Amino acid sequence: MRHLCLSFFFGAIYCFSFAQETQKPPLHGKHWMAITGKPLAATAGSMIFQRGGNAVDAACAMLAATCTMWDVLSWGGETQALIYNPKTKKVIALNAMGVAPTGATAAFFKSKGYNFPPEYGPLAATTPGTPGGICYMLAAYGTMSLKEVLAPAMQLAAGYPIEAQTANSIERGKARIKEWPYSKAVFLTHAGENREAPEAGEIFVQKDLLATLQKMVDAEQAALKQKKSRQEAIMAAYDRFYKGDIAKEFVRGSQEQGGLITLEDLARWKPLWEEPLQTSYKGIDVYKLQQWTQGPMLLQSLNILENFDLKSMGYNSTQYIHTLYQAMNLAFADRDFYYGDPYKAPEEPIKGLLSKAYAKERAKLINPTANNDKAGPGDPYPFEGKTNPYIELLKQRGFPIDTNSSRNFLPAHDTRTGMPTPGSVPASDVAAATPPQEAVDADYLDRLWRGTTSVEAADEQGWVVSITPSGGWLPACIAGKTGVGMSQRMQSFVLDADLNPFNVVQPGQRPRVTLTPSIALKDGKPFLSFAVQGGDTQDQNLLQCFLNVVEFGMTAQQASEAANINSNQLWLSLGGTKTADRQPKPGHLLLHDSTPAATREALRKMGYTLTFDDRTSGPINLIFFDWKHSSFWGGSSNHGEDYGIGW
Repeated sequence: MRHLCLSFFFGAIYCFSFAQETQKPPLHGKHWMAITGKPLAATAGSMIFQRGGNAVDAACAMLAATCTMWDVLSWGGETQALIYNPKTKKVIALNAMGVAPTGATAAFFKSKGYNFPPEYGPLAATTPGTPGGICYMLAAYGTMSLKEVLAPAMQLAAGYPIEAQTANSIERGKARIKEWPYSKAVFLTHAGENREAPEAGEIFVQKDLLATLQKMVDAEQAALKQKKSRQEAIMAAYDRFYKGDIAKEFVRGSQEQGGLITLEDLARWKPLWEEPLQTSYKGIDVYKLQQWTQGPMLLQSLNILENFDLKSMGYNSTQYIHTLYQAMNLAFADRDFYYGDPYKAPEEPIKGLLSKAYAKERAKLINPTANNDKAGPGDPYPFEGKTNPYIELLKQRGFPIDTNSSRNFLPAHDTRTGMPTPGSVPASDVAAATPPQEAVDADYLDRLWRGTTSVEAADEQGWVVSITPSGGWLPACIAGKTGVGMSQRMQSFVLDADLNPFNVVQPGQRPRVTLTPSIALKDGKPFLSFAVQGGDTQDQNLLQCFLNVVEFGMTAQQASEAANINSNQLWLSLGGTKTADRQPKPGHLLLHDSTPAATREALRKMGYTLTFDDRTSGPINLIFFDWKHSSFWGGSSNHGEDYGIGW
């Protein structure tokens, strides 16, 4: 690899092992690292670290701050986290995803004319998960009180200078915000004027939210005065939110506006500690959340891709892009049909899906000369000793299921280079496929990329936290006088089993979400902690970020900024009122503007329809653990407002 020294406009010089410029300098830290979606929220994390908190304390503070600042999420949304515990040397997972409320059935939504649960409003809401997620993480693995950790968020709720990105989002969504009285009262600070949203830099005050957070802190402090332990006191705050006066006002405000959530729904729900799912790639153990997220898709993709010599193909070469696209499509096809809530029947075949043997068979389906526009779900059941109960359903949908026969799509090929073996490709397969001509409209891309935020934290004691929280994004429906925006995650359910029998909405079930933090260990020690916003593109971006570091030697900052590809050959998880709005777009491929003409032409001949942009990923945030020097490298994308601080 070449070495390149780059001089930036502010005079600093950085040397990299991979010849790729970065627009932001790398972050370095010896004691701790805090990275998230807003500069002020990263500052909140640094404040907690400077006061002696650990990475869990800091992560909770950053999560609370981003929710308060409406960084494409709110307090009524959902939280999912991976935590590395240096005491046990294990990665643990937190499932703080809300569930469908009482009355939320497929029949109910169909009776209202929906093909999927709605995108916005009170009927889009699962039970809130983030307050519970913060309490559970802090009580189990933090060191501070809730009062200390929420202090930065409460200062923000009392008034902070709002950024242009959030202020303008409020203005763009004001027509829908006006449908909900409590949202209108909070967001439209200049009601009746030409611009009704706050101006950039205006001090934005949220009195109701501040009161809600104060009630939680008051419950904790009262418990401490009664000689309760730190953990018990935090859970007293939890109980006030989910079972006390906050819960009553949340439910009242939701139902007043047509929502379904009941007091019993809030009282029954609780976060869950889980064993994460894991695979190994070239000696690196990669951990993701369970199949109620799309996280296993990245693990499946790695299992498929380890059958190819990606490094020899070259970063973003024609064959590399093609191989990535094909592997991701196979994993997405499985995601779209087999992933769902593991706590509800039927049971997902996750053992088979993550089997290396299954991945090897899936890898054989990759045609090295053309896109497979008919890539569908495989049959993982034999790889866990079972018979697939959905074979007939898959056949009805036109998917040929034959995991032991690779000739459905693939000529013999050299897995090192990805190129076909001479003489193995029929003449009919060599001819260039005709690329699909359907355009990708702006609304579709919005649903594909729809963002959230991410939180990354690490400390010198060894604690590592990776979170991808979401829900309650603007324009948000606020539940009564709580100041809490409700989740919109119901839209990730399906209403028909033929689309995904594991993800049909029913009360008490978690939707299969896109949210997917990541932690990787090497030699039993933290190697990478990484997450990104961006809907269905999240694990596409994270897969490439991981390979950028592992295969191509990029630094954390280089990997966060590097040009990615995006596949549209998948079912969208968000938005769209019609089935056609969410259907896969075979062969549609987003490339970076810098992609060479020769690569573009070669991909078109392989059957791709290409679009281009200077931004090909959501803001990626990551921490690389430099054990040689006992330090942290941080990367925070050059897109968006994401920001990191290290010390």
